Amino acid sequence: MTAPLLPLQTPLSAIIFDCDGTLSAIEGIDELAKMKGVDDFVETLTADAMGKSGLTSELYRKRLDLVYPTEEQVIALGRHYFTNQVPDAAAVIQLFKRLKKSVYILSAGLAPAVSIFGELLGIAHDHIFAVNIQFDSQGLYLDYDSSSPLANRDGKRTLVTHLKTLHPDLLLIGDGLNDYAAHDLVTRFVGYGGVFYRKNIESLCTHYIRSLSMATLLPLSLTHSEVALLSTQEQRLYEKGVKAINEGPSA
Repeated sequence: MTAPLLPLQTPLSAIIFDCDGTLSAIEGIDELAKMKGVDDFVETLTADAMGKSGLTSELYRKRLDLVYPTEEQVIALGRHYFTNQVPDAAAVIQLFKRLKKSVYILSAGLAPAVSIFGELLGIAHDHIFAVNIQFDSQGLYLDYDSSSPLANRDGKRTLVTHLKTLHPDLLLIGDGLNDYAAHDLVTRFVGYGGVFYRKNIESLCTHYIRSLSMATLLPLSLTHSEVALLSTQEQRLYEKGVKAINEGPSA
């Protein structure tokens, strides 16, 4: 199933992106796990969290205890996210900003890395929400902020509820169960399967895209009047998204 091409009637005021597996084609914690040789186990935990059980505080802590990342590794991950951004992510974000839409990242990833990535994409620091992590004076891992709502399955629901007080019409796009947990709070929820396709999540979503390109989001997030305002270059990006939807998963 591909996302039906259904333009919105009312302009969105804000766009909320997931980070890992959505804006970037990697899962940050899995990349850190590779450095410690525990990637097989951690990748299984991540896959369960995203597609089966949902994210829990127990699972979140278990992965970090296995990975035990250094501050240097977490900071380097920010640029690794950026190097592995999905096609057209930066251009789509700039288009939304030009149309005066607020752009946010809500992520269960580690805040230093997600913030670096988001700011490289042109997203304001105070529009980036992720999980804080603590290091000692030598840059060794101490703990993470276990009180962060984003370290649990319903964390995005909590933060979307807050963002709704600022923005009446929201779109949320993400690839995991913790993203879908907020689907009923937003004007439009879009499941993203361009990097990690999850059949069970696709079955839950009215709108689900499987193209790797983030341009596919544009036909699902703009009104007809907004499309008329696009520059020639932006129109090409929009048409790329339309073509990807029409051609289906192989696009």
